[in-house]
Amino acid sequence: MEFLSNSDSPAGSNSNGSGGGGGPVRLVTVAAAASSSSGEGAGAGASSSSSSSSPSPSRYESQKRRDWNTFGQYLRNHRPPLLLSHCSSAHVLEFLRYLDQFGKTKIHAHVCPFFGRPTPAPAPCTCPLRQAWGSLDSLIGRLRAAYDENIGNPETNPFAARAVRLYLREVREHQSRARGISYEKKKRKKHHPPPPPPPAAA
Repeated sequence: MEFLSNSDSPAGSNSNGSGGGGGPVRLVTVAAAASSSSGEGAGAGASSSSSSSSPSPSRYESQKRRDWNTFGQYLRNHRPPLLLSHCSSAHVLEFLRYLDQFGKTKIHAHVCPFFGRPTPAPAPCTCPLRQAWGSLDSLIGRLRAAYDENIGNPETNPFAARAVRLYLREVREHQSRARGISYEKKKRKKHHPPPPPPPAAA
């Protein structure tokens, strides 16, 4: 009998890495899919009208939901599996280091001749690829907001822990030196209003 793969399983970033691998793909038969679709035919008209009126989530909300599902899958694939209620800042740091294996940013070592050069290296080197600081910082921001929305206890939010903030600061400083890029925010110039025109001569 033919099988269809279920596309509802969350696509985590740990599907190709070590540390547990991706979760099993659930399968449903064609007959079961056909019977369920026939039963849902009666309410298709009402559901389509209601879904068309509901606004689609923004790109930020969609990414935040994917990140939250990815972290949940990481906890389930952890050895031993972890509950979200038992998650601490140490597990968040472990998750960030785990993501480094999927990074695409070249971080030069101190002994590398291209260390501190902002321009791309003219020749290949053996320095590792890592997650860029900006990507990790944005990821933690989305996960911190998702935790507050789903758990509702900011005081126990592991993504807002001091250890996580210090780790991100260290990553930013290290990558800034290794890549020769300054991550300091540029101060906006204050625009002073033009002087009033001179009074008209009488």
